[in-house]
Amino acid sequence: MTGTRSASIFAFALLAPALLYIIGIVAYPLVDTINLSFTNAALRPTYDWVGWANYDKIFKANFSEVIIRTVIWTFFSVSIKMIIGTCGAVLLNAAVPGRALFRILTMPPWIVPMAIGIFMWGWMYNGQFGMISGLLQNFGIVDKPVAWLAYGNTAFWATIVTDVWIGVPLVTIYLLAAMQSIPRDLYEAAWTDGAGRFYRFRRITLPMIVPAMVTMSMLSLIATFNSFDIIWILTRGGPSGSTTTMIIDTYKTAIGSYKYGEGAARAVMICLFLSVFCLAYFRVVGKINTGERA
Repeated sequence: MTGTRSASIFAFALLAPALLYIIGIVAYPLVDTINLSFTNAALRPTYDWVGWANYDKIFKANFSEVIIRTVIWTFFSVSIKMIIGTCGAVLLNAAVPGRALFRILTMPPWIVPMAIGIFMWGWMYNGQFGMISGLLQNFGIVDKPVAWLAYGNTAFWATIVTDVWIGVPLVTIYLLAAMQSIPRDLYEAAWTDGAGRFYRFRRITLPMIVPAMVTMSMLSLIATFNSFDIIWILTRGGPSGSTTTMIIDTYKTAIGSYKYGEGAARAVMICLFLSVFCLAYFRVVGKINTGERA
């Protein structure tokens, strides 16, 4: 009995730092944010309890447009990253000369500090002296400079392109690692049976990396959904709110307008959306594991 109690105390001692971290860094701020979302906290020393008023304001405002815009922005950004990352991993996994060098060359977008990379893209998007507009004019594709960040549609897709450029290297390396963990015997057996390259990819590579693709998709989705730096540095949510996502709207409300209660309510909504995504992820992973065991 004494040995069991000592083991329990030792196990709790090992878990204590992680528990303290979760309580102090995650649980307490989350509970405090939820509590703040039911108040009219602003730039004043005192505030009152207002119940669901902040959430009513969210649904009466144009927040539904912000939600739709965020979902579209996240969907296209994550989808493009996964497609390009998968293709890049397949190419880097092929037995070609200089493969190690190509793997190294995929990393700069991820290694370069994010702010520097975003400022670089902002310079390229500039209509007067940006490289993209200049190249299009030199090739005769456009007749005059194009200010990509000055118009809603082009600014929206410009931020997606920048996010894809930053996120693709991580997806590529992650999926490449998953591909390299596949036993080579499977490919040799398929090659012996006369299976072509595409058939081997469809029947061996793709099914084996599905768990890694699902995990990477979820991680990329959370990061993209909460992406702040790219949009804020490039457009600050403009022009005319065309690139304002949920995280940008929350920042503008809480920090820009000093409406901390309303901003907290928006933050809670973001947490709820991501919780739904996480639950869906665990459900998908559970089905995949069940299928593998079957």
